[in-house]
Amino acid sequence: MPVQSQKQHRWPFEVRPLTPRLGAEIIGVDLARGVDDVLFRSIHTAFLQYQVLLFGRQDLPPGRQVEFARHFGEVQIHVMNQYQKYPEFPEIYMLTNADKDGKPTGKHPDKGTLHWHTDGSWRERTGQATMMYSEVCPPVGGETEFADMYSAYDNLPAEMKKRIEGKRAIHNLDFSRTRRHGEDPMTAEQKTKVPPIAHPIVRTHPETGRKAIFLGDHAQEIEGMDYDEGRALIEELNRLITPRGQVYTHTWRPRECIVWDNRCMLRRATCFDEVRHVRVMRRCTINGERPF
Repeated sequence: MPVQSQKQHRWPFEVRPLTPRLGAEIIGVDLARGVDDVLFRSIHTAFLQYQVLLFGRQDLPPGRQVEFARHFGEVQIHVMNQYQKYPEFPEIYMLTNADKDGKPTGKHPDKGTLHWHTDGSWRERTGQATMMYSEVCPPVGGETEFADMYSAYDNLPAEMKKRIEGKRAIHNLDFSRTRRHGEDPMTAEQKTKVPPIAHPIVRTHPETGRKAIFLGDHAQEIEGMDYDEGRALIEELNRLITPRGQVYTHTWRPRECIVWDNRCMLRRATCFDEVRHVRVMRRCTINGERPF
């Protein structure tokens, strides 16, 4: 469906753009009170238009977070169940370096998040949206960066567009997690549940109809290409599609919620001092469709 412009849509909340290109803060919505279908329709319109939505100063319990996520669709239960903290809410993927006493462990909870990626690209039905809520934020570092994949496609040289036309990348969670963690964090059973899957490098957004690059750190190789040649192309593309000028960097404060569109975004976290400081984030990813 076509995306309405801000001038055409009468928002039932205040919309404050975060950058001229992408992202908006939504002001005047209390997620803890719940979101009805009428309000969600406007939120979803803003989501398609701005790609990244920030809801600040939210007291959002885990149950309400999952409830809000379900408005977007089926919420993923991540195969790496070691990140589940709430038995009653297995949809929540907990990212924390705090021990049971709330002290820093000195270990990063998920080093894979430090590299550009799209959540759930390693599934047949990839991530539609991701929702992150901040509980504890370090004083320095631990930001989240977002890169616009619509612009990434639009700005690619014509020669590169022709080179990748019709090509598919094979996405593999085991590949990305093992090489970034420096160890094998997945069990044999977990690996069996998420075998490698091929998706088009250029996908068409199912709701806006716009073309976007669909790649990132989970992409292991390119179908039908020599492995090393494919790896070189993936690395080159991942550099080309994340120029500094098309990136929004969000500095988190406690009690913020951000939801973004995985179908047209890449994102990564930045480093922080895991020995001295604590970072605690709750994440939900909503399943989407198979890219086309």
